[in-house]
Amino acid sequence: MDKFTTEIIQTLAQNGNISEVFRSHLEKAVNTLLAQALTAFLYYEKYDRIIGFNSGNSRNGVYERTLHTEYGDLKLAIPRDRNGDFRQQTIAPYKRSNDTLENTVIHLFQKGITMTEIAHLIERMYGHHYSPQTVSNMTQAMNDEVEAYHNRQLSNRYS
Repeated sequence: MDKFTTEIIQTLAQNGNISEVFRSHLEKAVNTLLAQALTAFLYYEKYDRIIGFNSGNSRNGVYERTLHTEYGDLKLAIPRDRNGDFRQQTIAPYKRSNDTLENTVIHLFQKGITMTEIAHLIERMYGHHYSPQTVSNMTQAMNDEVEAYHNRQLSNRYS
């Protein structure tokens, strides 16, 4: 068994929080992916003095970002390069959360559940208090996007 499977089994045996196991491994995997993306962009491994010396571009540390997910907050270290040319594609720029909560709210709204009931459900599920007005703003923002999509200009022919 690998380390991930062992940790899941130990957590289940101790009646621990399985979401924390997923969160920690997801955080580690995303941070590794981000670091490897910079390595692929620069064409040399970290601390490789032969290729990296006088290459014209090098690593320039990281900046921290918190990403809110259904498993909890992920503390991510987004790498930078000296020239500012590196653009990571793993996480959208300025994105602070995934769309799970918004999709849940839209789905519940489509089923005819009131804003107050949705706010209470979110508070019980996620532990965050949202006012009915905030929930309404979430659905309104999505309705505006749907309306713009329906009213878009169409071409006469598509390939």
